Amino acid sequence: MRLMLISALMIGVVAAVRATQQGPPRLSPEAEELQKRFPYPVIRDQRGVVPPGPRPLPSPPLGDGPWVFSTFEQRDIRVSVVTKGLSHPWSLAFLPDGSILITERVGRLRVVRNGVLDPTPVPGTPQVLSRATMAGLMDIALHPDFARNNWIYISYHKPLAPGVAANAVLRGTWDGNALTDVHDVFVSDDVDTEASRIVFGKDGMLYMGIGGPGTGPHVSVDRAQHTNDLAGKVLRLKDDGSVPPDNPFVGKSGYKPAIFTIGHRVQLGLTLNPFTGEIWEEENGPNGGDELNVLKPGHNYGWPIVSYGRDYNGPRFPPSAPGFEEPVVFWVPSIAASGLMFYSGDRFPGWKRNAFVGGLREGEVAPSGQLQRIVFNDKWEELRRESLLRDLHQRIRDVRQGSDGLLYLLTDEDPAALVRIEPVAPASSAGATRPSRRADSTFTS
Repeated sequence: MRLMLISALMIGVVAAVRATQQGPPRLSPEAEELQKRFPYPVIRDQRGVVPPGPRPLPSPPLGDGPWVFSTFEQRDIRVSVVTKGLSHPWSLAFLPDGSILITERVGRLRVVRNGVLDPTPVPGTPQVLSRATMAGLMDIALHPDFARNNWIYISYHKPLAPGVAANAVLRGTWDGNALTDVHDVFVSDDVDTEASRIVFGKDGMLYMGIGGPGTGPHVSVDRAQHTNDLAGKVLRLKDDGSVPPDNPFVGKSGYKPAIFTIGHRVQLGLTLNPFTGEIWEEENGPNGGDELNVLKPGHNYGWPIVSYGRDYNGPRFPPSAPGFEEPVVFWVPSIAASGLMFYSGDRFPGWKRNAFVGGLREGEVAPSGQLQRIVFNDKWEELRRESLLRDLHQRIRDVRQGSDGLLYLLTDEDPAALVRIEPVAPASSAGATRPSRRADSTFTS
């Protein structure tokens, strides 16, 4: 009871410091009808939640490379462009034949074969609501038994009314050229939720992050703490979208049974730690306070009651409180963390067990995208972190380990690129460029 009173008090404090909101935006007739189903705005009024500031500098055009960088444990690495011509890609998956599938936020699925981007999008993807940076065609994952069933899963925002969508997961069968038998296995019964990531666990279950509203009136932002609402939660589902009977809140009054963890903000990274079998999650804080978390069934990760960041208008959040899980790693200032993986291959022996996190911008200043490498001790406590690729000035949306043991990155640009990182001996770096640091954003390779 005491914890409930403290939580209620903190929510009140957070609500009190938010900027005063004016009237809600005008809704279409379809959205007005939909609004009757929900106790929160289906379209948020964002006026006043972020103070005005200078327009962000765009990322400079990415050169053709390759580039060589020196790193701490691994020493020299070569960074090469595999292909360009993508538009705000979100995620990628490696097929057994070496092809790479890439989702584009606008609603296209693309395929790269032998390093060449097919100019024709893959048929079979549904209509999506693509809006700003937090809605559209999102994450992609292969079923653990893909070799037998050829099932591909994609999370996306399913349009319900003009400007209104629900987070959904589709399953399609890959025939080598297109998705067939495409149908939804899960559609959220909540709306105005943000970016999503999906990953299969060692238990064969599908874990799905549904981002809670990161800014806006408290009636929207506080939804991450509401147990009968999917905003700001990680879900645990069977491969057909149904709820496993051993989920932590199954049969508990006032809780939606698909919920695995609660109290998250905008989740832009979700991965299996292959060394522990745990699901790790990475989310954006507000102004500072990005987090890397180990997910524990039924636990609460605190948003918007606690955070290591600030409200965009200035006030701090309480950093911690009893009853909430602490992050394993946090960033102040934030790097707008997006994409998460643990390296388990043999091509980079100095990077084994390291986490890699993409960054879109640091400290609310662009262009400052990067890739961060985090080193842990045997207890998975942070030892150090290294910032990589800052001199390319690109927003990094996703990072994955390829079947060849190399690292692959997606830049969040338009046009964007698929980039590969490989080890290189110092004697074999001839012909590659070592970028020099520049103070402005006009860097070219």
